[in-house]
Amino acid sequence: MATLLYGLCAGAGWATFAYTLSLLRRYPAPARRALCISIGAFAVGTTLTIPSLAAGIEAGLGLPNLAKVLAHGCAMTIAASAERMLLHLTLPAAQAAARARCWVWIMAGAYLVMVALYAHTLDYEQPVRLTVEHATDPAVSAYLLILLAAGFFAYCIAIARLGWKFARIYGRPWLRRGLRITAAGAAVAVLYGTNKIIYLVAHWSGLQPTGEREIAAVLVTISALLMMTGLTMPAWGPLIPLPRCSDDLRAYRRLGPLWHDLTTALPELELDPQLRRPLVALRDLDYALTRRVAEIRDARLALRPFLDARVTQAAGALAEQAGLDGDDRLAAIEAAQLAFGLRAHRAGVTATQPQPAAAPTRPADGYAGEITWLSRVATAYHQSPVVAATLDATEHLTATDPRPQPVGGPRP
Repeated sequence: MATLLYGLCAGAGWATFAYTLSLLRRYPAPARRALCISIGAFAVGTTLTIPSLAAGIEAGLGLPNLAKVLAHGCAMTIAASAERMLLHLTLPAAQAAARARCWVWIMAGAYLVMVALYAHTLDYEQPVRLTVEHATDPAVSAYLLILLAAGFFAYCIAIARLGWKFARIYGRPWLRRGLRITAAGAAVAVLYGTNKIIYLVAHWSGLQPTGEREIAAVLVTISALLMMTGLTMPAWGPLIPLPRCSDDLRAYRRLGPLWHDLTTALPELELDPQLRRPLVALRDLDYALTRRVAEIRDARLALRPFLDARVTQAAGALAEQAGLDGDDRLAAIEAAQLAFGLRAHRAGVTATQPQPAAAPTRPADGYAGEITWLSRVATAYHQSPVVAATLDATEHLTATDPRPQPVGGPRP
């Protein structure tokens, strides 16, 4: 089974390396260069771990464990390069380069100590393998502990933490997905190291457990495939249309309740009534979503005379009481404004304290950010208790009263 799994990883590694190398040649960048080195080291390392090839190299050169030592060097290169890539994605260039150099020197020093320990084992009368089965030998134990501490726990925990942290910040959907999958692969690599530690402790305790190689092969395969997929996903993911269609359809549906109420109140803004038929909209989802976004924005502009500054104040206070902050707070306030504007429009009552004219919130991530923002507003409009409470608190502003000025002037 180990031969099959490591062979699968090697094949996937070389194919991915060829793809990332072509990307590097066309679009050179520090993060992409680190990715290419990481994938290349993975391809070499997994090739060296194929049992038949490793045995042939060691027998031909007369150096037992050589293939394993070289593969472990590749593993440490993978970790250092993946960390370097994430640093360049998440930090300014100068700061990322400085931290990456520090980690590379630490890793290089650790690997030199491992090579020295390996050279020490070559003087033994009875050869040992650099595996947990020979963990009772001090040199083997030290070698494995350095590999696990530096090559797996330190780097993989950092990669998992950075990947998951920055996946919540980045606006590009495929980069977010890739970082999360990379973090999951790093977490599986931590499980690989934990598995090794458990078997080390077992052998130190005088036990002789079996199955470590099979478990390690499965964990390495899962971790490697996840990390390769995640690290390269920002490059090839946008070429796949299906997830984008799924995201667009989800956004189209989320905007539905808000769009329906706005276009019902302002039917002149609806450019293509045929899009109300589901099958027509699905035939050209991109066009249908674009029209829905544009019509919501147009409706907000049309409702401006009905938006009252007191509604914004009330919604802000209620949002604060509800513990909302950031984009959730702003979305609830805008949703409350639109809900009030619709009610005032139906009542034909303009605002006595008009909301100061301001450009609608426009996220920095272009059209994709616009869709994300309006989806958040639409969700708040449909579900947020802040919107309902704001309408209750401001009901008197649209009640029949001689003080508000109806649209078109006073009635006779």
